[in-house]
Amino acid sequence: MRRVVARAYGGPEVLAVVDAEPVGPAPGEVVIEVRAIGVNPSDYKLYSGAFGADPAALPMQLGSEAAGVVAEVGDAATGPSGPIAVGDEVIAYPLSEAYADRLVVSGDSVIPKPASLPWNEAAGLLAVGTTAVDTLDTANVGTGDLLLVHGAAGGVGSFVVQLARARGATIIGTARPGNHDYVRSLGATPVSYGDGLSNRIRVLAPDGVDAVIDTAGSDEAIDVSVGLVRDPSRLVTTVPGPRVGEAGFRIVGALGPEGMEPRKRARGFLVDLAGSGDVRVRIARTYALSEAASAHADLRNPHAAGKFILLP
Repeated sequence: MRRVVARAYGGPEVLAVVDAEPVGPAPGEVVIEVRAIGVNPSDYKLYSGAFGADPAALPMQLGSEAAGVVAEVGDAATGPSGPIAVGDEVIAYPLSEAYADRLVVSGDSVIPKPASLPWNEAAGLLAVGTTAVDTLDTANVGTGDLLLVHGAAGGVGSFVVQLARARGATIIGTARPGNHDYVRSLGATPVSYGDGLSNRIRVLAPDGVDAVIDTAGSDEAIDVSVGLVRDPSRLVTTVPGPRVGEAGFRIVGALGPEGMEPRKRARGFLVDLAGSGDVRVRIARTYALSEAASAHADLRNPHAAGKFILLP
């Protein structure tokens, strides 16, 4: 089997494809032959040193989500939706080593993939989708709310918009001009970020907004949000940092077991929505597994809206 690892801390140049001896499933585990892998900013942040640089963690495996076909099933392996069988098409999330052509994972991470959902979209659904659900629940967004979403064309932001619209909210979304048509198609009114952002939003929301979900993490997003929100307890961000804490934002994105539980509960709901076409996963680019370093380099730079996918 082949997998991508980070051999050191640094930029995408530290990534390498290595061979590994395949192993079978232990009780409660399944083997998945991978068809597609989702790429997320958190993947490159892990080896960048942003979360620490412990040499003992190297070589570091990467990737939180993938989709594929079950090849082997260990004793007593069941998923949240019930028994798992060889040949099942599945989505696996959360993971910690998805960048591989063959995975051994806990049955608890495995959700059936709807036949209507293409492999690429299935692999890019759950990391951003479950985060979006978590932000909306934290901000208590519902019918009649006017919601401001920073980074509305991004991976998480685009799902926040789609899911908030389904909850009955009205959404204003910040994005660069080239993504305004996309943001509009998702169900939000787009506004360009940059100088004068607060005034442009005030034209659309003269009395301010009910809640804010920030996926951009910029000083501009923080300052504008604090000035516009009517209830500061409904300021939510996915981008941790000292300024958001000082401004009163609630931070969504805890990596521990308790922080992951709300997202795990949202998986089946999101897969059903995607399978029926009620939410869409936009794919920006696909790369071969061996091109993971290129995918990470491109993801750090401005790029077309949508998810990056690795193909084994």
